[in-house]
Amino acid sequence: MRLVQIVADGPAEGLSLSDLARAIGTSKSTTLALARTLTAFGMLRDSKPGPRYALGTGAIRLGDIARGQLPLGDLGRPLLIELADLTKMTSRLAICDDGFPVFIERVDGPGSVRFHTPLGQREMPHASAAGKAILSTMPEHQVRDLCAQTGLRRRTSHTITDVDSLLANLKLVRRNGFAIDDEEDAEGIFCVGAAIFGHDGVVAGAVSVTGIKGDLPAWRVNELGQAVRRVADRVSQILGGPRYSDLPAWDTA
Repeated sequence: MRLVQIVADGPAEGLSLSDLARAIGTSKSTTLALARTLTAFGMLRDSKPGPRYALGTGAIRLGDIARGQLPLGDLGRPLLIELADLTKMTSRLAICDDGFPVFIERVDGPGSVRFHTPLGQREMPHASAAGKAILSTMPEHQVRDLCAQTGLRRRTSHTITDVDSLLANLKLVRRNGFAIDDEEDAEGIFCVGAAIFGHDGVVAGAVSVTGIKGDLPAWRVNELGQAVRRVADRVSQILGGPRYSDLPAWDTA
């Protein structure tokens, strides 16, 4: 397993037998036996001259199966409980479905207030914190295409309904690391969301918190945003993905 991980972390052209033997601290003959076994099961592939070893197609199959079996909602729920307790707001976890947030898990905040936040259905990305967090990771042409497909339907008097204003808002999201829904999806409701990322660095969804709109000072909004951002980074780690601060500069062309 160490050998597979070393190859996975290596260059795309693969690693030589000498490289592998040195990395795992064994003889070339032992390393060759391991590499041949892994190659026979499709976990590695060898290319000539060399040979040089890279990941095989068997790894693709296992990755696809693992993705389908990963109980993200169950794995993320303890973090949502922690976030709800910290913020005193309802916390939710969404996956990204072609740019749309689809919430798969929810933990209600403490107190008597409960929000009608059904799971398993697409929500409009331009009007929600989770949706804007997801959109902020996409290049401009994809955002425009999605907006043309869905239309920027007005939900409240605060909803952003033109694409240029939305793109300007997404720049702030990228700078801050979190998105804000300030009564844009429902009157009197305030949300903060942050994107999560998979092992390939691509957006996988978002974490958000929802509460009653109040007179929140700027420092409190930033505090909430940073709390959501930290939990989103921990969910990304569960998926084997990077933290937000470790991502390369955004390409928004």
